[in-house]
Amino acid sequence: MLTKTNVQACPFARDLIDGLSSMPKSLPCQWLYDQRGSELFEAITELPEYYPTRTETKILAAHADRIMSAIGPQAALIEYGAGASIKTRILLDAADRLATYVPIDVSAEFLIQTADDLRQTYRDFAIQPVVANFLADITLPALPEHASRTGFFPGSTIGNLSDVEIQHFLNSARQLLGASGHFILGYDLHKSADILIPAYDDAQGVTAAFNLNLLVRANRELGTDFDVTRFKHQAIWNEAFSRIEMHLVSQCRQSVRMNGQVFNFDVGETIHTENSRKFTQISIEQACLTSGWTVQETFNDPDNLFAVALLKAN
Repeated sequence: MLTKTNVQACPFARDLIDGLSSMPKSLPCQWLYDQRGSELFEAITELPEYYPTRTETKILAAHADRIMSAIGPQAALIEYGAGASIKTRILLDAADRLATYVPIDVSAEFLIQTADDLRQTYRDFAIQPVVANFLADITLPALPEHASRTGFFPGSTIGNLSDVEIQHFLNSARQLLGASGHFILGYDLHKSADILIPAYDDAQGVTAAFNLNLLVRANRELGTDFDVTRFKHQAIWNEAFSRIEMHLVSQCRQSVRMNGQVFNFDVGETIHTENSRKFTQISIEQACLTSGWTVQETFNDPDNLFAVALLKAN
């Protein structure tokens, strides 16, 4: 159980207190990804409604040789928010004498398991996992002296970020990867809500379980007393901000307690847990240009659902 002293030392607790004290209520999406949350997200990527993963995978499979050829041999591939590194294997297989692979993820147990699994297949280069939030300052492990650095940020995870966070992230990546760096960026394209909403509110309820798991995690780790049955997952398309929003909706008037603090909910009041923004090629190019990157080439699927951009430091 948390005490008043160690609440201040726990980022999750601080974010929860701040988020539930604000109006409207919200929580940073990074807290969705504990071990169970990471497993549920991997299940989401296999759902028939969830087009981003399979579409991006096809794009990478079709163009991996071209992408890795542009990067060149002896590169260090650094993946932000690595998850299970499934799509990364396409690039690893196409790489010319890769120097090392550095997966970065906030879920330590899941990351270590993924790295161990990869080592069973890839024995010609080092796999050096880093447990970190990709928005924080990242300290890389020792890399081969002459290895060029290439970032990989798939899954349109960039869509979870605000404008300020996108600029901060791209600036930080530019500094970390250096003047000769490359960056492989996957992003979701603007499209009809008829396609988008089912992708984030699937018929099997896996996305709902993923969202609600945030409350389960808070109960387990922070000692909150959320009644998870009194909240419902909701996905909303916000056209003005070109984003899908995920919310947890209170089904009744209720109170939640943590460490002596009480947070009240009205019927229909929500906790905003995640945004998934959708982009145009022009909006991505502008964001990259102001952060020290030039888009060298963009690869799309035939239906223009998704895009992968190859960036070069300028």
